[in-house]
Amino acid sequence: MPVVTILPQNKAVEAAEGTSLLKVIQDAAIEFVTKCGGNAKCGQCHIYVQEGRKSVSKIQRAENELLDTLVGIGSKSRLACQTLLGPENVTVELLGFSSGV
Repeated sequence: MPVVTILPQNKAVEAAEGTSLLKVIQDAAIEFVTKCGGNAKCGQCHIYVQEGRKSVSKIQRAENELLDTLVGIGSKSRLACQTLLGPENVTVELLGFSSGV
């Protein structure tokens, strides 16, 4: 199983391939608030995928359209609710406004 390292907590957890990064983060008992329940509507689960970007699912239209409306978007930006874990290890960085950091 791939390992997801969650920054800035530096917490590493194993998760099944195909699991959303939002579920991985929530299952790791990290406070991570979302308003839309993982439906790509609110943008609060915006994260940076620091390592392993080629291993996660590709950005779909709904995610891309919502990311276009958010501030602070870069090449590593993803919505945790829409990003599915692939076969390789991934490192994600939670942003302060959504993760309680």
